[in-house]
Amino acid sequence: MSNPAQALPGRVPGSALRKLTSAEFKLFARERAGPIWGVAFPLLLLIIFGSIPGFRSPVSKALPGVSILDAYVPILIAFVLAMLALNVLPSVLAGYREKGILRRLATTPVGPGRVLAAQLAVSVGMTVVTLVLLLAVARVAYQVPLPRQAGGFALAALLAAAALLSIGLFIAAVASGGRMANAVGAIIFFPLMFFAGLWLPISSMPPVLQHISHATPLGAAAQALQDSWQGQWPHPLQLVTLAAYAVVFGVAAARLFRWE
Repeated sequence: MSNPAQALPGRVPGSALRKLTSAEFKLFARERAGPIWGVAFPLLLLIIFGSIPGFRSPVSKALPGVSILDAYVPILIAFVLAMLALNVLPSVLAGYREKGILRRLATTPVGPGRVLAAQLAVSVGMTVVTLVLLLAVARVAYQVPLPRQAGGFALAALLAAAALLSIGLFIAAVASGGRMANAVGAIIFFPLMFFAGLWLPISSMPPVLQHISHATPLGAAAQALQDSWQGQWPHPLQLVTLAAYAVVFGVAAARLFRWE
C-alpha cells in the first residue's frame, strides 16, 4: 500500500490528521460502546427522568422555578464528559500501544502523535454533539431552560472537559493494556459520578461528603454547570479546581505516556 504522506509531502500534517480523525471516528461508531454509553444512554436517562412526574416538581422551596429535572441536566452533561474521557479514550489508546500500532506509526511520517490528536478530536467532537442533543431535547421536550449564564457555562464545560480528558490520558499512559485501562476508568468513573450527584444530590449529602465532592473533578464540574445554569457565575474555586486537575494530570500524562 502506498503511503499518502510520500505522495503529498507538502500536505502531510493536515492530510494525515484528517484521514486519521475520519478513521478513528469510523472505529468509534463501529465499536458501538462509545455511541451507546456516551451518547444514547445519557439521552435515554434524560427521557426517563423527564417522563417521571416527580422530576418536574421544584427541587426545593428556595428555588421554586427550578425543577429536579433542571438540576439533573448538568449532571447528565458531566456523565457524558466522564464516560467518553474515562471509559472510551484510555482503553483505545492503551489498546493501540498494547497491539504495537503506536510503535509502527512511529516509523512512518504520520507519527503516533497524530493518533493521539485524532482521538482527542473524536472525543471532543462527540462530546459537543451529545451536549447539543441533550440541551435540545431537554429544551424542546421538557421545557428545561437553557443556561442563564452562557459564558460561565461554556467556561465550566471547557475546563471540565480538559480536566477529565487529562485524567483519561493519564490512565492511558500508565495502564498496561486496553483491558486494564477500561477497568481503571470504570473504577474511577462510579465514585466520581456519585460525588457529581447522580444518585444523591450534592445539596443532600452530609457536610463531609459535600466537601469531598467539591474537591473532585466531577463534583466541581457539576456544581459549576448548575450554578451557571441558574444564572450565577461559577465559583472561582470550582474553576480553579478543574484547571488544577487539567494541568496536573495533563503534565503527568505527557511525561509518563509510552508509545510502546
